Amino acid sequence: MNKEDVCILIPTLNEGKTIGGIVSEFRSMGFSNILVIDGHSKDDTVKIAEKEGAKVILQSGKGKGQAVTQAFQAINTRYVVMIDGDGTYLPEEVYTLLEPVTSGQVDHVIGTRIGNYQKGAFTRVNLFGNWILNKIFGFAYGVWLEDILSGYRAFTHDAIKQIELNRTGFEVETEITVECVKKNLKTTEVPIKYLSRVSGAATKLKPIRDGFRIFSTIFLLARMHNPLFYFGVMGGVLTLSGLAIGIYVVNEWFKRIDHIPLTILATLLIVTGIQVFILMVVSDLMVSMHRENMHLMSKILKEKEKK
Repeated sequence: MNKEDVCILIPTLNEGKTIGGIVSEFRSMGFSNILVIDGHSKDDTVKIAEKEGAKVILQSGKGKGQAVTQAFQAINTRYVVMIDGDGTYLPEEVYTLLEPVTSGQVDHVIGTRIGNYQKGAFTRVNLFGNWILNKIFGFAYGVWLEDILSGYRAFTHDAIKQIELNRTGFEVETEITVECVKKNLKTTEVPIKYLSRVSGAATKLKPIRDGFRIFSTIFLLARMHNPLFYFGVMGGVLTLSGLAIGIYVVNEWFKRIDHIPLTILATLLIVTGIQVFILMVVSDLMVSMHRENMHLMSKILKEKEKK
């Protein structure tokens, strides 16, 4: 592997306490192509990064997702390694992430933190939320991964050019993983160590808010990939809600108490739920036909290239 073929991408926002050491360590290992894309830091992040030899770009918008999108458009190297600038990942493990992509085995590598993390790196809420979101992702996309939220990843150039991102915040890691599944990009996970944040470096993650945004990303993006999951969840919620209200209404009716408005509501919820289930089946058929057509087109193009 020629290290000139690797771009180290570091999205930053107020990482003055840690960015210098990260850039310095990568440079000491021979990586000279280091791109810091900064989200208008209020501290000396930019100054320190430039002093240590990194190329710095100020992002045009706000949010980590927008920063990554902008950076992907600017990168032309054969391989890309993305790492957070908060000092929670070890630069020395870059070779562990790069090996599967440089050997041609996969297009995308995720460094999974779950099996080896420093005490204090995760709270119990973070660990539980991470576990839940990974399980939901598995049910939605049929790909079972341990750490879809990891910020330490490696890509081929072809992979980053196929990835289309629309999310602007911390949901970007989830959207990247979804895009890789949708585009049939080979993905694997490798174990890495996860460190606790350095003293005085405040986390920008808000577990409840960001957890909900990540869940909504998984759910909403599933409508074009797995309508059985997307419409199944909606249909299930509507139908079960209608049945719950209906059971209450029937129980009250046996007591000679009528609830006409609730009866109408229960009926509407159940009927709507059934209609959503019908839509689910039709949508799944359409998605299956689309995949078959895309597979056939890909096969025809490959045959033409051979000729």
